[in-house]
Amino acid sequence: MAPAWNQLGDTFNAETSSVLIADVDCTADGQSLCQDYNVGGYPTIKYFVDGDLTGQDYQQGRDYDSLEGFVRETLEVKCNIENPVDCTEKETAYLEKFKAKSSQERQSQITRLTKMKGDTMKAELKQWLMQRLRILTALESVAGEEL
Repeated sequence: MAPAWNQLGDTFNAETSSVLIADVDCTADGQSLCQDYNVGGYPTIKYFVDGDLTGQDYQQGRDYDSLEGFVRETLEVKCNIENPVDCTEKETAYLEKFKAKSSQERQSQITRLTKMKGDTMKAELKQWLMQRLRILTALESVAGEEL
């Protein structure tokens, strides 16, 4: 798995991607960090989204194509609400719609979409769900500020 992980790190490097790919040696200096995140077996892959500080266990394929697809679908952020130049028309329309809504309405949508994350759905629908969650979460993080 190490070659696939290293290739993933090269693909999503810190200079060009919104995703950080890292590894920790749980048998050395990283032992306390691994204990904090309940890492028991090796290799364990954890991912963090939308302010989740506990991390979720990755349970999909360990080959490069599976890892890369998961990162693109679930983790990569392309639409920045403060500079929406890379947002699609669909994302821009959604952003504008929810900019005009109250924080309570955005929170309601976040709750609804979060409940749906575990549902089975086509990959493109899952990707759109995650994009909407990121937009709403970003809007909520700057609530009260003028965009």
